Amino acid sequence: MSGPDAVAAFMFFGGAFWVPRPPEMDREERGEILTELQQVRHEVAELAERMDFAERLLAKPREAPGARD
Repeated sequence: MSGPDAVAAFMFFGGAFWVPRPPEMDREERGEILTELQQVRHEVAELAERMDFAERLLAKPREAPGARD
């Protein structure tokens, strides 16, 4: 293995084992983040229900105006 290849291999494999750790969070901060995540999940679920409703409404065939008896 030549010099530049050896340096590239060392940087690749050495970098794969050296990963910086994220800063530690305290319990309160972690709880706040989990609460916000649950709220976002709830909002996304509501939006999905609204989208489903709108898609079903748009998929229905429309009646011609004045066609009712």
